[in-house]
Amino acid sequence: MTKSANIHVRIDPDTKIRTEELFSSFGITMSDAIIMFLRKSLMVGGLPFDVVHPRYNAETEAAVLETKKILAEQLPTKVFTSLDEFYADIEAENDEI
Repeated sequence: MTKSANIHVRIDPDTKIRTEELFSSFGITMSDAIIMFLRKSLMVGGLPFDVVHPRYNAETEAAVLETKKILAEQLPTKVFTSLDEFYADIEAENDEI
């Protein structure tokens, strides 16, 4: 099939360079990779990968939420003057659990 249609994509230079290097390691060009993506999309009837928000375990999500609250100054922050003081606080919290 004759290639006669063009697609113009704007992308940051670093991503372009890094993906060109990656695709080159497979012996293909950026155009080849885009064509492969488009054909695979047609084969599967959609994007050829899952589009989802990253999910983390409950402990990680709780830590992220706590950090966001601290950054928003909704939670008091603790200041420690030594590692011993820090570890003592952790042990006290674990004893409460």
